[in-house]
Amino acid sequence: MRAVAIVAFGQSVHVRDSAKTSEVEMLMPVLHDVLAQTGLAARDIDFTCSGSSDYLAGRAFSFTMALDGVGAWPPVSESHVEMDGAWALYEAWVKILTGEADTALVYAYGKSSPGDLREVLTRQLDPYCVAPLWPDSVALAALQAQALIDAGLTDERALAGIAARSRTAAESNPHAQLRGAGPAGEPLVAPLRTGDCPPIGDGAAAVVLAAGDTARRLAARPAWIRGLDHRIEAHSLGVRDLTDSPSTRLAAQHAGAFELPLDTAELHAPFTSQEVVLRRALDLDAADGTVRINPSGGALATNPVMATGLIRLGEAAARIHRGASDRALAHATSGPCLQQNLVAVLEGE
Repeated sequence: MRAVAIVAFGQSVHVRDSAKTSEVEMLMPVLHDVLAQTGLAARDIDFTCSGSSDYLAGRAFSFTMALDGVGAWPPVSESHVEMDGAWALYEAWVKILTGEADTALVYAYGKSSPGDLREVLTRQLDPYCVAPLWPDSVALAALQAQALIDAGLTDERALAGIAARSRTAAESNPHAQLRGAGPAGEPLVAPLRTGDCPPIGDGAAAVVLAAGDTARRLAARPAWIRGLDHRIEAHSLGVRDLTDSPSTRLAAQHAGAFELPLDTAELHAPFTSQEVVLRRALDLDAADGTVRINPSGGALATNPVMATGLIRLGEAAARIHRGASDRALAHATSGPCLQQNLVAVLEGE
């Protein structure tokens, strides 16, 4: 395979409400930032891919408007996924592997503030048996958390500890929406409290990918993608064991996550209980504290829906760029209760 690396990562300052800023206005500074990091101009990018959701925007083909942030000239080779931007990165990675591109710009954005996010996300559910019951995303996460507690795999105090650790780590992240450990919060949907849940916010992120010697020319220390894979659980929640994530484990296996020791793991776990599931699936509990989990604060500190997974990849890559990590795992998820999972292994030279 061709060697492909993340050579630049940028993101917005994530906020609770960006009503005065359009998607294009939110994206443009981020896109300019990642291009400036590499010294590339728009004409030097062979392929552009984005991730977003029309359900959040409330209008069809909203991503075509966001392309204004890329620029109308020169014409671009472009694609879009109605998914988190991590899956857009996967498409761009495949494009480079096939030799159809040497460089790629990947971006994602999400504005969750305009609507009721808990209701919007019900559109991900099985439309025949589950969606008519209107279980929202927090209620489903609570079912998963209760299953973990009933199985003796965690408790409410441990979940509160995950939230405190994540938001304390975010104190050093200038882009994070929530920084600093706070109280566990009020009961929301038992056993989850407000502190166990992600913030609702708006934001954008972008990365630049490059192949081989081009990557070495563009970055002092590229974050090489050594493996990347994504898998999916059964659509029906009733046939799944919510305390486990076989798809995450399988994706990690195919990405090569278990072949050598890791030092960093950026996990896309919007709820504290989901970090418990992911740590078990990825054998991170067995690492005896040698793997730093979500040093950026993770999704509990910053959660612009449709960009959060791409941010996990970007944050892991950024640690490699600045020499804070040598081998990192990045994880992204989509759908209820960790339904779809993507795992990447990144390494420095």
